[in-house]
Amino acid sequence: MSVSEKIIKPNPKKPSELELSVAQTFYDIEHSRSTINKHIAPLKLTGAKEFEISSKQKALTIFIPFPQLAAYHRIQPQLVAELEKKLTGKHVLIVAKRRIIPKPKRGHKYTQPRPRTRTLANVHERILDDLCYPAEIVGKRIRYRLDGSKILKVQLDNKVKNDLKPKLESLRAVYQKLTGKQAAFEFAA
Repeated sequence: MSVSEKIIKPNPKKPSELELSVAQTFYDIEHSRSTINKHIAPLKLTGAKEFEISSKQKALTIFIPFPQLAAYHRIQPQLVAELEKKLTGKHVLIVAKRRIIPKPKRGHKYTQPRPRTRTLANVHERILDDLCYPAEIVGKRIRYRLDGSKILKVQLDNKVKNDLKPKLESLRAVYQKLTGKQAAFEFAA
């Protein structure tokens, strides 16, 4: 299997340099003596984006096909550790590629009703879950400010506090870039 076969793209689109480098890293991990190399062999990715968090820190978000999400979750802690070792100076986050179907409008005939999993609110919730994995979200609050803006306060489980604490700023920035919503991440007391 070659590097380009690790990336799933619609036919006319070509993978970017970043996506090719991430696919090459996947390929290298697959052919190394790692404990996860046999698990990573069938896995693919659909895209990758790099977000600048601060002048020193960047976050790499890898988009994966939704049907492979469970397989990624089985090896995600080890895979993220391997990727962060190879891609120094970047926090690696894995998010499933999901589709949002617009609300049905009058005058348009849809063949079937829109599933709840394809609504904007549900897709944003699932993106939040994907970003925080392997930590569990134990609480969510929406804080309405006096100026009318909203901020989502997300409380994470303390079990993976040591692994996730350096990534909190990356989680906030990537969630804002992907959904347009402000969020603050903290650990439950």
